[in-house]
Amino acid sequence: MYVLVAPCILNPACRARGITTDEDIRWFGRAVERCRRFSIEMIPLPCPETIYLGADRPPGSFLERLATDEFAALLDRLEAGVRAAIRERGEPPIAIVGVDSSPTCGVNATYYSSEKQPGRGVFLARFPDIPAIDVKEFARYRVYLAGPLFSEAERAYNLALRDLLEAHLFDVYLPQEVGDTSHTRCREEHRAIFAQHTAVLREIDAVVAVIDGADADSGTAWEMGYAYALGKKVVALRTDFRVVGHHELVNLMLEESAAVVTKKEDLPRALGSPLLVSG
Repeated sequence: MYVLVAPCILNPACRARGITTDEDIRWFGRAVERCRRFSIEMIPLPCPETIYLGADRPPGSFLERLATDEFAALLDRLEAGVRAAIRERGEPPIAIVGVDSSPTCGVNATYYSSEKQPGRGVFLARFPDIPAIDVKEFARYRVYLAGPLFSEAERAYNLALRDLLEAHLFDVYLPQEVGDTSHTRCREEHRAIFAQHTAVLREIDAVVAVIDGADADSGTAWEMGYAYALGKKVVALRTDFRVVGHHELVNLMLEESAAVVTKKEDLPRALGSPLLVSG
């Protein structure tokens, strides 16, 4: 299992002078962490801009710096080399992990001209058959699984959801695995568990919340609200066929703060699984 990656993710020195921020470095590092966590090999693409313009170069758009016959010929050679390497491996990559805004390796946006425009950079556009995902999206892989955990059936279901999400390369924090299952907890344990869960909620990238039942579990509802207030992505799973109103499955405040799915199999796509990237 492997991904092709824009070379600057592994070596930011490939980028044009002065454009790499501390936030960029954090995203790049998190992408590397995800691959390490799930034993995904990272194969760097060649950097057409560095090869053509050199490492110490000022920023510029494709039209300003790269719109030449020589650069087009370079892209031809580099594309041929990448495709030969893929054939030699005998299996396609999961995806290309690119860096938006790059004239060559952008996924959703690129500086083709002086104004940023939608679409792939000119190098990634050579591989329309390979799904591509921006590094910032790929780096969002840590999930907090919120849901009732009071019965054997609930805990078993939570484990099944954890396994499903980990199969799609998400690292899942499961409260029931860190001591949040005992009815004999003392006050100090309450405080410690609360502190641990809230600390994790501040660090994760998304919450998956199970909101089955006549009404959603109160702790789950609190965790959803806290995550939403922090600006985190919230995906709610409601498999219960009961509804509470003409336009509500469970509670309008929960539904309006989350993307609601009705089958567990829909969770990976709602979270942006790199195994389900379409283009």
